[in-house]
Amino acid sequence: MRFEIMRLDDVDGTAVDSTVVDAASVNRIVQQAAATGQRIYIRPADSTAS
Repeated sequence: MRFEIMRLDDVDGTAVDSTVVDAASVNRIVQQAAATGQRIYIRPADSTAS
């Protein structure tokens, strides 16, 4: 399964950029975001996204 991870702006919460990753990468990205205080939004990726 693949997930879209969007990095959110600290001021207004709008999406700054996004990437689609496999399930194995989600944990690493979440831990990096937690360590740096970065806000992210994670959702299942569309089957057509790459």
